[in-house]
Amino acid sequence: MRFTLLACASLASSALAYNRAAVDAFKRPQQKRAEILEKHGLSSHPVLPEKRSSTVETRQASPYLNDATQKFVVNGSAIPLVDFDIGESYAGLLPISDDPNETRQLYFWFFPSTNPNATDEIAIWFNGGPGCSSLSGLLTENGPFLFQAGTLSPVPNSYSWSNLTNILWVEQPVGVGFSQGVPNITNEVELGQQFAGFYKQFVDAFQVHGRKVYLTGESYAGFYVPYIADAFIAEDDTDYYNLAGIAINDPIIGDGTIQQEVVIVPFVEYWSNLFYFNETFMNQLRTRNEQCNYTSYMEKYYTFPPPPGPFPVLPDPYDDENYACDMFDTVLEAAILMNPCFDLYHITATCPFVYSHLGIVNPGDYQPPGAEVYFNRSDVQAAINAPAGTNWMQCTDKNVFNFGYVNNYTLGDTSLGPAQDGVLQRVIEYTNNTIIGGGNLDLLLNPNGTVFVLQNMTWNGMQGFQKDPQSQNQFYVPYHPEYNGGRLAESGIQGMWGEERGLTFYVIQLAGHELPGYTAGSGYRVLEKLLGRITDFSEVSDFTTQTGDFTGNGTIYKRSSGSMAIE
Repeated sequence: MRFTLLACASLASSALAYNRAAVDAFKRPQQKRAEILEKHGLSSHPVLPEKRSSTVETRQASPYLNDATQKFVVNGSAIPLVDFDIGESYAGLLPISDDPNETRQLYFWFFPSTNPNATDEIAIWFNGGPGCSSLSGLLTENGPFLFQAGTLSPVPNSYSWSNLTNILWVEQPVGVGFSQGVPNITNEVELGQQFAGFYKQFVDAFQVHGRKVYLTGESYAGFYVPYIADAFIAEDDTDYYNLAGIAINDPIIGDGTIQQEVVIVPFVEYWSNLFYFNETFMNQLRTRNEQCNYTSYMEKYYTFPPPPGPFPVLPDPYDDENYACDMFDTVLEAAILMNPCFDLYHITATCPFVYSHLGIVNPGDYQPPGAEVYFNRSDVQAAINAPAGTNWMQCTDKNVFNFGYVNNYTLGDTSLGPAQDGVLQRVIEYTNNTIIGGGNLDLLLNPNGTVFVLQNMTWNGMQGFQKDPQSQNQFYVPYHPEYNGGRLAESGIQGMWGEERGLTFYVIQLAGHELPGYTAGSGYRVLEKLLGRITDFSEVSDFTTQTGDFTGNGTIYKRSSGSMAIE
């Protein structure tokens, strides 16, 4: 009997020990997370970054306020749902030409910077589509305040690009967002000319003649930015169009078969544990990839340096009535069957769908019944000088490339990709300051496809990259304190990059399609490089808008007992 009691006591003691370990398995990580956040100075409440005040007194002293811009003033302390001052800004409509009868106008929102290095420059941001609003980028990626999907209310953005330079978000082409008039273009050359006309009006209004201009954007802005840059070059007038560089992330720039179809199976292989397709299906993918000549094509032409001369043009898989070689859609369908909330812009997403305050963009996006799109609120439209009563859409349902026939989708943008027709080459050679990159979690336009297109292009006397830019150098994001729990940024080694003959290419491992939104620190670093504030992406230094010693040379993490450390 005594043995039995002792045995029971022993079992009870073991159970208590086991239960404690089980509870600690949850408590210990929570405690450690709290310690890490406290160590790095993270507050759960936003601390506002310094901004140019929007008060009347400060605006009166602003170099951007004059008789022509007075009507564009935005009261930064009166933006609906925003309980902080977003700083000095100007918004409204400007025509695309100086014709007094011009009816086509583009909507803009301009944020001056307090950065002392920004007095002779302006950056412009474009979202893609075609037909998507750049206000999406402002409000969810790189603007002074953010209202991101799944969040309760707007927060200040510690990594706003306006901290670095004066930045202009523009809704274009005509037909997008709050912009006014009937679209009448069919190609990117016409788009570039119309934007150049708008920017001339902007320069005159805000008296920013001669300033260096940096063009930035993502996605279909891979077409917009190079073509607009080319239009600026063609104007040959640095008083208005002093182009100094461009940066585009996750861009479409060339042949869609190469950029999406050929590279999709290797992408799935790389992320096999995320897609989690069964081996039978994977073998079917591999077989079809070989039958479509995608495997052999990549083996032969995706090399560093590339074989000389233009690559053979592959058949368009959508021209085949069976779509047998449409590998992209095959993978996308399988991914959605595996994960009904699969996001081709960021492949780690799972259910549930996250509600966006900017409304539905793609089929499957979730909008709660009765939800109101933020930019369709009458008080918001009044606050930002937008045309009252506009049915604002994040991506327009009109065809902006069909010469005014906005409901006819039989035609579209007739331009080739800028990497196919010499446009991107001219921009690289003119600026010697061109940055292209992408997020490695982007299914829509993964980095390998973009590099592949560049290998088929010649610039500054040679074809393609001579060494793989995705394996040359480490992309470093500074270690830093955080003061805003509503907007955090990564740190440390985040990806890889390479630079040859005036073109820099980079890849960020944990970014998706909207790179500045998913990885704020990496996006911020790209703009620092574009503006010449840092030497390259391997530079181990603080963000140029921070002071202190946060470079990561010390201990990252160490237990108090000293039993484990990562140096």
